[in-house]
Amino acid sequence: MRQFFPVEDLARDERFVQTNMAERLADTRDPQESDSKRKSAKSRAASNRLTPDRPDASERARGLMHGIMVGEIQALEGAGRTAHDFEAGDGSGDTIPFELKLDMARQAWDEARHVEISAKLGDWMGTELGEFQENTVLFEAACSNDPVLRLAGVNRALEGLAIDVFTQMKEFGDLAGDPFLEFCEDWMLADEVTHVKMGSDWLRKVTEKDPDRRKKALEFQQVVDKLFSFGGSRSDHEDSSFTLARRFRELAGFTEDENETINQLGLDAFNERSEAVKQAQDAAVAFADA
Repeated sequence: MRQFFPVEDLARDERFVQTNMAERLADTRDPQESDSKRKSAKSRAASNRLTPDRPDASERARGLMHGIMVGEIQALEGAGRTAHDFEAGDGSGDTIPFELKLDMARQAWDEARHVEISAKLGDWMGTELGEFQENTVLFEAACSNDPVLRLAGVNRALEGLAIDVFTQMKEFGDLAGDPFLEFCEDWMLADEVTHVKMGSDWLRKVTEKDPDRRKKALEFQQVVDKLFSFGGSRSDHEDSSFTLARRFRELAGFTEDENETINQLGLDAFNERSEAVKQAQDAAVAFADA
């Protein structure tokens, strides 16, 4: 079997509509607005949080569920690749401890179950595969030649994001009176905490005697976390779409300082996006007055 499988060769049928991080970053539209919101200003909600009383709640929930499902597919592929790509060893160089291989195999099993659950939830919510795009960045983060970077980018950054998203979807299911959604998200959330905890523990163990490697991995994690702040959509700011599930993150091995760093990255991205929007609006007014 091939090792270090490139993202371009992922097996997908004609139902999938893929995009990558470069294409997403080139999209200058407001990342917090859904397609229906862009079509009609009347559908704007008072808050960016996903709540059942939003006029676009159904579409946003279905889009988020679709994103979760394709993310679980890539998480399965990424964990499987990490288990296969690296030889068993002491964790130095391009080897990983055999026990880490076992943890990645366990995670692949969990992710396969999540794909099945998420696909059935998509059907339950009226979503068809391919109705929304698949962003391949999760698997891209699992393509690093350094297994420690994979742990930082996938298990800590992106699976950490999953903790925040699943917590919100669980709360949305509760508020919407949907026990199926609430139960399934709670079930998967428990697994995500375990996956992040495995990444946290192994990153610290493998880099215990290599502080430079640990520093590089954590810097890479911050890059991924900032990319997935979605222009400030994830922070403790009242206008953010997602809040940090701090308690679950602590159970997964994040320190209070690490949680605050992620929150600050989101706030910085929120302020940058707000300033960019303001400048664009001022330019539009100036052009109209000219």
